[in-house]
Amino acid sequence: MNFITIKTIRVLITGRVQGVWYRASTKQKAEQLDIKGWVRNTDEGNVEAVFQGREKNIDDMLKWCHKGPMMADVKKVEIIENLKNQHFEVFKIKH
Repeated sequence: MNFITIKTIRVLITGRVQGVWYRASTKQKAEQLDIKGWVRNTDEGNVEAVFQGREKNIDDMLKWCHKGPMMADVKKVEIIENLKNQHFEVFKIKH
């Protein structure tokens, strides 16, 4: 029997990540990888996101986050917490 491991994490992306299409690009990449959750800008100038999906897809998403879209200059991608008992139907941009 094969079990699919679904992982849910909350991350904080720091650097030049606002005003460079980071949220829209994150949503597009998440949808390509079948990841659910959300992304938003923080008041401190960072981007925060929750990713839920297969473990390998989450790993691929985290690798992408370190680069981000072309105009971004990512300094750090930090996993803030592993979340339990949450379920997301889609990936959305929070405002």
